[in-house]
Amino acid sequence: MIRKTPRTRLAAVVTAAALLSASPALADGDVRCNAGPKDKWQKIDKLKKQAWLEGWKVQKLQVEGDCYEVYAQTENGMAVEAFFHPVTLEKLVVFRRGSEIYRKKGFTG
Repeated sequence: MIRKTPRTRLAAVVTAAALLSASPALADGDVRCNAGPKDKWQKIDKLKKQAWLEGWKVQKLQVEGDCYEVYAQTENGMAVEAFFHPVTLEKLVVFRRGSEIYRKKGFTG
């Protein structure tokens, strides 16, 4: 049995506070593109070419919800996860290691 000294209680409180206050990384399911019907979406291969022209090395490209999701390495070697609008192919939000590093002005999805 662990003795409940003031030090162990303080450690427990600090740990609990850290866990409760930590903001979770944005999960894939939380990004919404409001893309409309899929028959209006551009081909995913066009996005692959667009990312390549930007200097990205695409590791994975998929549909996530109503967005295109890209896992890639940027031209400076940074591993990123990015979401694109499937109709316009606009880059909407980019994450690196769970932290947002880019968001299109006005995008709230």
